[in-house]
Amino acid sequence: MDQKSPFPIFHMHFRGMLLLAGMYTIAWSAFFKWFGPALMEWFAMGTGNIDGLPTNWYGSIGLIFGFLIFISAFYPVSWVYLIIAGIGGKIILASWFALGFLPDLTWNKRTAFHLIFNEIFWLIPLTIVFLRALQVKSYLEKNEIDEN
Repeated sequence: MDQKSPFPIFHMHFRGMLLLAGMYTIAWSAFFKWFGPALMEWFAMGTGNIDGLPTNWYGSIGLIFGFLIFISAFYPVSWVYLIIAGIGGKIILASWFALGFLPDLTWNKRTAFHLIFNEIFWLIPLTIVFLRALQVKSYLEKNEIDEN
């Protein structure tokens, strides 16, 4: 019953992680795009200069990366490049927030939450899913098995 399969399997919970990560990224990016100034005031906790922060651009780019992650869940083995694009997008968004927003917002519990749990944390499950998709893809290519 607990025997290991002789070939790599891409379980449904990996797809679920991609869907969840994509929707989570889309949701937070929508907050940045459409409620940017109010969200920045909330992040700043009354300190820092929040005028002129590019929240619309940050939200728009985040929406694109979130959509790529979400779409990759439909054919994760074939569209493995979309998963890596999503991982790269999360790295870009985390770097942009850390270098572009944190100097003005100052470091506090809200900015730490956003940076750690909304950007950096998702790199772990996305990387695990990406590696499993690569394993399955290489197995299928090696054995010339049709994915459909």
